[in-house]
Amino acid sequence: QVQLVESGGGSVQAGGSLKLSCTASGYIYFRCGMGWYRQAPGKERELVSSISRTGTTNYADSVEGRFTISQDNGKNIVYLQMNSLKTEDTAVYYCAAEIGRSVCQGPRGYNYWGQGTQVTVSS
Repeated sequence: QVQLVESGGGSVQAGGSLKLSCTASGYIYFRCGMGWYRQAPGKERELVSSISRTGTTNYADSVEGRFTISQDNGKNIVYLQMNSLKTEDTAVYYCAAEIGRSVCQGPRGYNYWGQGTQVTVSS
């Protein structure tokens, strides 16, 4: 069984920074990419950022230049460094991963999800 566990959420004032971490554990014989989604109250879940196994990154326009995704392939950990946080970044952040597929599909192939971690940005 594969598990994704997020950490690093919390409360911060606008302009501040937080760093999220997500560790994948369990039987992982092959992992493709990982990513971060978020869901704000009353809104749909949206893709914030993704990173392929080879390190190709993508960001939502709303976080480009402020957030940085990175990974430690050896430890199956993905990070999200969030700087210059805005009140509109307030949401539950979910880690996702594509594990066990023979052909990597990117974010549409994510088949494992974490429980989410709350990020609250106050003005």
